[in-house]
Amino acid sequence: MSELLVDFITSLDGCASGEGWPGFWGLEGPEYLAWLGEQPKVTYLMGANTYRLMSGFAAGEVPSGQDEFRPEEEASVDELTQAAKVVFSSSLEAPLTWANSTLVREEAVEAVRAMKANGSGLLSTIGSLSLSRSLLRAGLVDRFRVVMFPVITGATGEERIYDGYPDVALEMIEHRTFDGRIQLVEYKPRVLDHPPLHAPE
Repeated sequence: MSELLVDFITSLDGCASGEGWPGFWGLEGPEYLAWLGEQPKVTYLMGANTYRLMSGFAAGEVPSGQDEFRPEEEASVDELTQAAKVVFSSSLEAPLTWANSTLVREEAVEAVRAMKANGSGLLSTIGSLSLSRSLLRAGLVDRFRVVMFPVITGATGEERIYDGYPDVALEMIEHRTFDGRIQLVEYKPRVLDHPPLHAPE
């Protein structure tokens, strides 16, 4: 059976990106980059919007506000190009042009449920806020990981991650600080029907 990880990088105020900011908010360091390079092989799950954005980067489109990719950003996009990717969309047309990408038109929750039951290895979302939210609501997420960068993007932040989420109890299974400033927290999530009536023992 496969395990499903929802994986975000965020500002401290829970935004997945910010207008005018470079990738990783320009704050990635050697410890964090080394950790990224040590991550196990995964199959990435994404929606159409994330596919359009990331495949555009892979084709050489530079993010708004930048003249060119930084080496760290190029390496990240190259790694994504080599990885297996499953794209859930009713609007994209097959065949997808980004290497190692498979288009799935059926409803994402049921498709991922089947992938988990019948597969092995690690499945991981990348971006795809609405997809991640739907998978969490359906109780399919085994691990919920957030890497927080030390910025507050109050004026420029975009893609607020937690809007529309249910209440979720989180059991911490890992935490780590990279380069003295970047904080990783990883949890086992449990969707709640209602807030707890008393504090956990």
